Amino acid sequence: MNHVDVISTDRPTILVTNDDGIDAPGLRALVHVLVSANRFNVRVCAPDSEKSSISHSITWRRPLVVKRVHIDGATAFAVSGTPADCSSLGISNALFPTMTDFVISGINKGNNCGYSIVYSGTVAAAREAFMNGVPSMSLSYDWVRDKSNIQDFKLAAEACLPIIAAILVEIKRNNYPRSSFLNIDVPTDVRNHKGYRMTKQGISMGLMGWRQVNSDVQGGKILSPTRMDTNSSVVTAEDSETLLQEHLLFEREDQGAQVDGEPTDHQLLKEGYIAVTPLGALAHVAADFQAFVQDWLPTVISCPSSTL
Repeated sequence: MNHVDVISTDRPTILVTNDDGIDAPGLRALVHVLVSANRFNVRVCAPDSEKSSISHSITWRRPLVVKRVHIDGATAFAVSGTPADCSSLGISNALFPTMTDFVISGINKGNNCGYSIVYSGTVAAAREAFMNGVPSMSLSYDWVRDKSNIQDFKLAAEACLPIIAAILVEIKRNNYPRSSFLNIDVPTDVRNHKGYRMTKQGISMGLMGWRQVNSDVQGGKILSPTRMDTNSSVVTAEDSETLLQEHLLFEREDQGAQVDGEPTDHQLLKEGYIAVTPLGALAHVAADFQAFVQDWLPTVISCPSSTL
């Protein structure tokens, strides 16, 4: 494969990835805005299909399949791996011949706030770059059905262009810290956003439960409980009955949301601010729990198992 990357040496190089897939409108809008700014070398290394909510999983037992993709103004590749795979490959010099200055993962369709960050492939791709010493940020737009439209991704990218450019200035000056990375969430009404606000990760998250289902036959296809993909063969009622005799089927269901009662990332986002949240590889341990373990652990040593 000819993967020559033609870049301008006097411009910073940005790698764009995501978890929604290389054809996702959020990624395409971000790349378009970065290319149109005519200030950056833009590379893309993103999943070849949607890989949402797979967190920081990586591919280990098989090689990745990489395919050149045409995106105007950028050097782009679609990859069969996870978001973390794409970030790692993109900054490794195995795919591109020179170093990347900055990684942006996004724009995600939906916010990434609070505990939900743990599940996010978008945030994981930025975290992977950070863990490998490359400055990064994850970028999400708070998409709301019946309120948002595709054009909002472009507006979100334009709203974040000043902070992207400012970060790259600090990187060039060797002033940008490598101790954390940024997670940025853009509000639904992006046209009327209230500006940037630094905040912290909260505890908001969607509450998900489970319900048992009798059948998962949809459109002549059935979800395989062992392979998690659709079987291409037509499923008869008899086949479905046999499957249900051999397996139990469960699917997730929405049970509302847990929200913060203080001004953390989710609340500021809902108030109309662009929430800027510094993150590390791992969250710090709560002080009360650390103090508890410090006092409690010595008692465990002298506690006989018979007292359980």
